[in-house]
Amino acid sequence: MSRTGRGGAASAAVVLLGALVAGCGGGGDDGKDWTGLPKGSASVDGAAPGESSGSSGSSGSSDGSGAPSPSQDPADVPEAKAPPASVGLLAGVPASVRGGVITLGKAGAKHTVKVYEDPRCPFCKKFEEGGAQALVRPLAAGNVKVEYTIASFLDRNFGGSGSANAANALRAAVGTGKFAAFHSAVFTNQPEESEDAFTPAFLLKIADTVGLRETAFLDAVNGNRYKSWVRTAMDAFTSDGISGTPTVVVDGKKAPSDSLYSETSFGKVLDEAEIS
Repeated sequence: MSRTGRGGAASAAVVLLGALVAGCGGGGDDGKDWTGLPKGSASVDGAAPGESSGSSGSSGSSDGSGAPSPSQDPADVPEAKAPPASVGLLAGVPASVRGGVITLGKAGAKHTVKVYEDPRCPFCKKFEEGGAQALVRPLAAGNVKVEYTIASFLDRNFGGSGSANAANALRAAVGTGKFAAFHSAVFTNQPEESEDAFTPAFLLKIADTVGLRETAFLDAVNGNRYKSWVRTAMDAFTSDGISGTPTVVVDGKKAPSDSLYSETSFGKVLDEAEIS
Protein backbone atom coordinates (compact mmCIF):
# COMPACT_ATOMS: atom_id res chain seq x y z
CA MET A 1 0.00 0.00 0.00
CA SER A 2 0.90 3.66 -0.06
CA ARG A 3 3.41 5.31 2.18
CA THR A 4 2.01 7.91 4.50
CA GLY A 5 3.59 11.03 5.96
CA ARG A 6 2.13 13.76 3.74
CA GLY A 7 -0.03 15.17 6.48
CA GLY A 8 -3.34 14.35 8.09
CA ALA A 9 -5.52 14.57 5.00
CA ALA A 10 -3.29 12.40 2.83
CA SER A 11 -2.78 9.88 5.62
CA ALA A 12 -6.51 9.56 6.17
CA ALA A 13 -7.04 9.09 2.44
CA VAL A 14 -4.47 6.29 2.33
CA VAL A 15 -6.07 4.46 5.24
CA LEU A 16 -9.56 4.82 3.76
CA LEU A 17 -8.32 3.74 0.34
CA GLY A 18 -6.85 0.56 1.76
CA ALA A 19 -9.96 -0.24 3.78
CA LEU A 20 -12.34 0.09 0.85
CA VAL A 21 -10.39 -1.10 -2.17
CA ALA A 22 -8.99 -4.23 -0.55
CA GLY A 23 -12.54 -5.49 -0.18
CA CYS A 24 -14.24 -4.38 -3.40
CA GLY A 25 -11.67 -3.18 -5.94
CA GLY A 26 -14.24 -1.76 -8.34
CA GLY A 27 -16.17 0.30 -5.83
CA GLY A 28 -19.33 -0.20 -3.85
CA ASP A 29 -22.99 0.55 -4.44
CA ASP A 30 -23.67 2.59 -1.30
CA GLY A 31 -24.03 5.91 -3.13
CA LYS A 32 -20.51 6.99 -2.21
CA ASP A 33 -17.26 7.00 -4.11
CA TRP A 34 -14.14 5.29 -2.81
CA THR A 35 -13.12 8.35 -0.76
CA GLY A 36 -16.30 7.82 1.28
CA LEU A 37 -17.91 11.02 -0.02
CA PRO A 38 -21.13 11.28 -2.06
CA LYS A 39 -20.69 10.46 -5.74
CA GLY A 40 -19.90 13.54 -7.81
CA SER A 41 -18.42 15.43 -4.85
CA ALA A 42 -15.85 18.15 -5.40
CA SER A 43 -13.01 15.84 -4.33
CA VAL A 44 -13.42 13.66 -7.40
CA ASP A 45 -14.59 16.16 -9.99
CA GLY A 46 -11.29 16.02 -11.84
CA ALA A 47 -10.14 19.58 -11.18
CA ALA A 48 -6.47 19.76 -10.29
CA PRO A 49 -5.40 21.44 -7.04
CA GLY A 50 -5.81 25.20 -7.35
CA GLU A 51 -8.23 24.97 -10.29
CA SER A 52 -11.91 25.72 -9.94
CA SER A 53 -14.38 23.06 -11.01
CA GLY A 54 -15.71 25.42 -13.65
CA SER A 55 -12.43 25.52 -15.54
CA SER A 56 -12.26 24.14 -19.05
CA GLY A 57 -9.48 21.71 -18.16
CA SER A 58 -7.19 20.28 -15.54
CA SER A 59 -4.04 22.13 -14.63
CA GLY A 60 -0.83 20.61 -15.90
CA SER A 61 1.22 21.78 -12.94
CA SER A 62 1.17 21.04 -9.25
CA ASP A 63 1.15 24.70 -8.26
CA GLY A 64 -2.29 25.47 -9.69
CA SER A 65 -0.91 27.99 -12.18
CA GLY A 66 -2.11 26.11 -15.25
CA ALA A 67 1.39 26.21 -16.75
CA PRO A 68 3.16 23.02 -17.80
CA SER A 69 5.16 21.28 -15.10
CA PRO A 70 8.73 22.58 -14.89
CA SER A 71 11.53 20.60 -16.47
CA GLN A 72 13.28 18.08 -14.27
CA ASP A 73 16.97 17.59 -13.84
CA PRO A 74 17.64 14.41 -15.90
CA ALA A 75 19.40 12.95 -12.88
CA ASP A 76 16.14 13.11 -10.94
CA VAL A 77 14.07 11.23 -13.52
CA PRO A 78 13.71 7.51 -12.68
CA GLU A 79 14.71 4.85 -15.14
CA ALA A 80 11.78 3.31 -17.01
CA LYS A 81 11.07 -0.36 -17.69
CA ALA A 82 9.67 -1.81 -20.89
CA PRO A 83 6.09 -3.17 -20.78
CA PRO A 84 5.34 -6.92 -20.99
CA ALA A 85 6.28 -8.55 -24.30
CA SER A 86 2.64 -9.56 -24.80
CA VAL A 87 1.77 -5.98 -25.77
CA GLY A 88 3.69 -6.55 -28.99
CA LEU A 89 0.68 -8.50 -30.26
CA LEU A 90 -1.30 -5.24 -30.23
CA ALA A 91 1.05 -3.31 -32.52
CA GLY A 92 -1.48 -3.16 -35.34
CA VAL A 93 -4.57 -2.49 -33.24
CA PRO A 94 -5.98 1.00 -33.89
CA ALA A 95 -6.78 3.55 -31.19
CA SER A 96 -9.27 6.39 -31.46
CA VAL A 97 -10.86 8.98 -29.23
CA ARG A 98 -14.42 10.20 -28.90
CA GLY A 99 -15.44 12.55 -26.15
CA GLY A 100 -13.66 11.50 -22.96
CA VAL A 101 -13.13 7.89 -24.04
CA ILE A 102 -10.15 6.29 -25.78
CA THR A 103 -11.06 3.16 -27.74
CA LEU A 104 -8.52 0.47 -28.53
CA GLY A 105 -9.66 -2.00 -31.18
CA LYS A 106 -11.70 -2.13 -34.33
CA ALA A 107 -14.81 0.04 -34.27
CA GLY A 108 -16.94 -2.82 -35.59
CA ALA A 109 -15.81 -5.37 -33.00
CA LYS A 110 -18.69 -7.51 -31.75
CA HIS A 111 -17.86 -7.10 -28.06
CA THR A 112 -17.04 -4.10 -25.88
CA VAL A 113 -15.13 -3.97 -22.61
CA LYS A 114 -15.22 -0.68 -20.72
CA VAL A 115 -12.27 0.00 -18.41
CA TYR A 116 -12.29 2.82 -15.86
CA GLU A 117 -8.91 3.53 -14.30
CA ASP A 118 -6.70 6.20 -12.74
CA PRO A 119 -3.00 6.09 -13.70
CA ARG A 120 -1.93 6.44 -10.05
CA CYS A 121 -4.22 3.65 -8.78
CA PRO A 122 -2.17 0.58 -7.69
CA PHE A 123 -5.14 -1.73 -8.22
CA CYS A 124 -5.34 -0.57 -11.84
CA LYS A 125 -1.73 -1.68 -12.19
CA LYS A 126 -2.71 -5.06 -10.72
CA PHE A 127 -5.52 -5.32 -13.28
CA GLU A 128 -3.30 -4.35 -16.21
CA GLU A 129 -0.67 -6.90 -15.20
CA GLY A 130 -3.26 -9.56 -14.34
CA GLY A 131 -6.77 -9.75 -15.75
CA ALA A 132 -6.15 -7.39 -18.65
CA GLN A 133 -3.68 -9.85 -20.14
CA ALA A 134 -6.67 -12.02 -21.07
CA LEU A 135 -7.77 -9.23 -23.44
CA VAL A 136 -4.59 -9.21 -25.52
CA ARG A 137 -5.43 -12.02 -27.95
CA PRO A 138 -9.12 -11.07 -28.45
CA LEU A 139 -8.00 -7.50 -29.14
CA ALA A 140 -5.35 -8.63 -31.59
CA ALA A 141 -7.93 -10.86 -33.33
CA GLY A 142 -10.43 -8.00 -33.66
CA ASN A 143 -13.08 -9.74 -31.55
CA VAL A 144 -13.35 -7.01 -28.91
CA LYS A 145 -12.71 -3.32 -28.44
CA VAL A 146 -11.71 -1.76 -25.12
CA GLU A 147 -13.03 1.66 -24.15
CA TYR A 148 -10.78 3.39 -21.61
CA THR A 149 -12.07 6.18 -19.41
CA ILE A 150 -9.04 7.68 -17.70
CA ALA A 151 -9.80 9.34 -14.36
CA SER A 152 -7.53 11.71 -12.45
CA PHE A 153 -9.18 12.05 -9.03
CA LEU A 154 -6.14 10.70 -7.19
CA ASP A 155 -4.42 14.00 -7.89
CA ARG A 156 -6.99 15.67 -5.67
CA ASN A 157 -6.74 12.95 -3.02
CA PHE A 158 -2.94 12.86 -2.79
CA GLY A 159 -1.85 16.16 -4.30
CA GLY A 160 0.04 16.98 -7.46
CA SER A 161 -0.84 16.40 -11.12
CA GLY A 162 0.58 12.96 -11.90
CA SER A 163 -2.70 11.35 -12.98
CA ALA A 164 -3.57 14.34 -15.15
CA ASN A 165 -0.09 14.35 -16.70
CA ALA A 166 -0.38 10.65 -17.50
CA ALA A 167 -3.90 11.06 -18.90
CA ASN A 168 -2.67 13.91 -21.11
CA ALA A 169 0.17 11.73 -22.38
CA LEU A 170 -2.17 8.80 -23.02
CA ARG A 171 -4.41 11.06 -25.09
CA ALA A 172 -1.36 12.31 -26.98
CA ALA A 173 -0.42 8.71 -27.82
CA VAL A 174 -3.66 8.16 -29.75
CA GLY A 175 -2.88 8.23 -33.45
CA THR A 176 0.79 7.36 -33.04
CA GLY A 177 0.25 3.63 -33.54
CA LYS A 178 1.76 3.01 -30.12
CA PHE A 179 -1.12 3.72 -27.75
CA ALA A 180 -1.44 0.12 -26.55
CA ALA A 181 2.28 -0.20 -25.83
CA PHE A 182 2.48 3.18 -24.10
CA HIS A 183 -0.64 2.52 -22.02
CA SER A 184 0.89 -0.74 -20.82
CA ALA A 185 4.23 0.94 -20.12
CA VAL A 186 2.58 3.67 -18.02
CA PHE A 187 1.20 1.07 -15.62
CA THR A 188 4.41 -0.97 -15.69
CA ASN A 189 6.23 2.13 -14.43
CA GLN A 190 3.56 3.35 -12.01
CA PRO A 191 5.01 5.01 -8.89
CA GLU A 192 3.33 4.66 -5.51
CA GLU A 193 0.07 6.60 -5.65
CA SER A 194 1.14 8.99 -2.88
CA GLU A 195 4.13 10.08 -4.98
CA ASP A 196 3.49 12.72 -7.64
CA ALA A 197 6.05 11.12 -9.94
CA PHE A 198 4.29 10.99 -13.32
CA THR A 199 6.07 14.11 -14.53
CA PRO A 200 6.35 15.00 -18.21
CA ALA A 201 10.04 14.05 -18.13
CA PHE A 202 9.30 10.61 -16.66
CA LEU A 203 6.42 10.01 -19.06
CA LEU A 204 8.73 10.77 -21.99
CA LYS A 205 11.27 8.32 -20.61
CA ILE A 206 8.47 5.74 -20.38
CA ALA A 207 7.52 6.52 -23.99
CA ASP A 208 11.13 5.88 -24.98
CA THR A 209 10.78 2.24 -23.88
CA VAL A 210 8.21 1.67 -26.65
CA GLY A 211 9.91 3.80 -29.28
CA LEU A 212 7.43 6.66 -29.04
CA ARG A 213 9.43 9.74 -30.01
CA GLU A 214 7.20 11.66 -32.41
CA THR A 215 7.66 15.41 -32.16
CA ALA A 216 3.93 16.07 -31.84
CA PHE A 217 3.74 13.62 -28.94
CA LEU A 218 6.74 15.15 -27.18
CA ASP A 219 5.29 18.64 -27.57
CA ALA A 220 1.88 17.53 -26.29
CA VAL A 221 3.37 15.95 -23.18
CA ASN A 222 5.67 18.87 -22.40
CA GLY A 223 3.02 21.48 -23.21
CA ASN A 224 0.05 19.77 -21.50
CA ARG A 225 -1.82 20.08 -24.80
CA TYR A 226 -4.77 17.92 -23.82
CA LYS A 227 -5.53 19.39 -20.40
CA SER A 228 -9.14 20.15 -21.38
CA TRP A 229 -9.57 16.57 -22.60
CA VAL A 230 -8.31 15.32 -19.23
CA ARG A 231 -11.23 17.15 -17.64
CA THR A 232 -13.61 15.75 -20.26
CA ALA A 233 -12.44 12.25 -19.38
CA MET A 234 -12.95 12.91 -15.67
CA ASP A 235 -16.44 14.23 -16.41
CA ALA A 236 -17.19 11.02 -18.36
CA PHE A 237 -16.01 8.95 -15.40
CA THR A 238 -18.26 10.87 -13.01
CA SER A 239 -21.30 10.94 -15.31
CA ASP A 240 -21.10 7.16 -15.72
CA GLY A 241 -21.58 6.85 -11.96
CA ILE A 242 -18.32 5.00 -11.39
CA SER A 243 -17.28 4.89 -7.73
CA GLY A 244 -13.80 3.40 -7.85
CA THR A 245 -11.00 2.08 -9.99
CA PRO A 246 -10.51 -0.27 -11.62
CA THR A 247 -14.06 -0.83 -12.75
CA VAL A 248 -14.51 -3.11 -15.75
CA VAL A 249 -17.76 -3.63 -17.66
CA VAL A 250 -17.99 -6.51 -20.16
CA ASP A 251 -20.78 -6.12 -22.74
CA GLY A 252 -22.79 -4.05 -20.28
CA LYS A 253 -22.22 -6.27 -17.24
CA LYS A 254 -19.86 -5.23 -14.44
CA ALA A 255 -17.10 -7.78 -13.92
CA PRO A 256 -16.75 -9.08 -10.33
CA SER A 257 -13.99 -7.28 -8.45
CA ASP A 258 -12.31 -10.54 -7.47
CA SER A 259 -11.94 -11.54 -11.12
CA LEU A 260 -9.83 -8.56 -12.15
CA TYR A 261 -6.39 -9.40 -10.86
CA SER A 262 -5.75 -12.77 -12.48
CA GLU A 263 -5.51 -13.52 -16.19
CA THR A 264 -7.19 -16.89 -15.56
CA SER A 265 -10.12 -15.54 -13.54
CA PHE A 266 -10.81 -12.61 -15.86
CA GLY A 267 -10.40 -14.96 -18.81
CA LYS A 268 -13.35 -16.92 -17.43
CA VAL A 269 -15.43 -13.71 -17.39
CA LEU A 270 -14.54 -13.16 -21.04
CA ASP A 271 -15.34 -16.79 -21.87
CA GLU A 272 -18.81 -16.38 -20.34
CA ALA A 273 -19.34 -13.39 -22.64
CA GLU A 274 -18.08 -15.51 -25.58
CA ILE A 275 -15.06 -13.25 -26.06
CA SER A 276 -12.04 -15.17 -27.28
